[in-house]
Amino acid sequence: MIDLQSDRKETIIVVDDDDDIRDLIVGQLTQERYEALPVANLTDLRSTLARHSADLIILDLNLPDGDGLALCRELRGEGFATPIMMVTARGSAIDRVLGLELGADDYLTKPFEPRELIARVRNLVRRSHQTAGVRHTGARLATFGPWRLDLFQRRLIAPDDSLVMLSSAEFRLLSRFIEEPNRVLSREELLPERKATVAFDRSIDLQISRLRQKLASITGGHELILTVRNEGYVLASTVHFD
Repeated sequence: MIDLQSDRKETIIVVDDDDDIRDLIVGQLTQERYEALPVANLTDLRSTLARHSADLIILDLNLPDGDGLALCRELRGEGFATPIMMVTARGSAIDRVLGLELGADDYLTKPFEPRELIARVRNLVRRSHQTAGVRHTGARLATFGPWRLDLFQRRLIAPDDSLVMLSSAEFRLLSRFIEEPNRVLSREELLPERKATVAFDRSIDLQISRLRQKLASITGGHELILTVRNEGYVLASTVHFD
């Protein structure tokens, strides 16, 4: 898939110590005209990131020199905003929720269908470009209720200028809400890349609950995100961009 706005191919780093799986993913991505960079461990990933700008990282969790979950948390703590898709044999709901809470944008369990992988890759890359498009309008801050959202640093700013850090999943949800305030958004609209399963995936409820807790930590933030029974969620506030 080629970026229609330029001749540059999207670059995807594939991190997996299993040669067969890594080669399979790289082959699929190359067929779709992505530039795929194979990496076998976390040390090499750090080195690759120092040399290349990536549009997406596909990250296995069980690697010979560390845990992908820990690396994801470290990268997000450093302000690394590139989308991360975790691909792992760990299929429990706890692992999936933990991965999303630590900053992953999507979570795919092995074994997987190559077509599903490519569909999720397309959604993540497209969504990342759309978010970048909003930033390119010149807006850095979105103000809603008592809060300001820093669109560059992915953090909430309270009226007293104290900061509240957001996980990647929380930032993604909040960004979606501020795009269409005062409109009820279904689960499928909030997480389009997981449209087929989101109706049965309760992890979104946990993500929204944690986001609500952060928003409710100051006066005026308690009822910003409301639940509309059998329909979805709504950000009950006007939004101003600066």
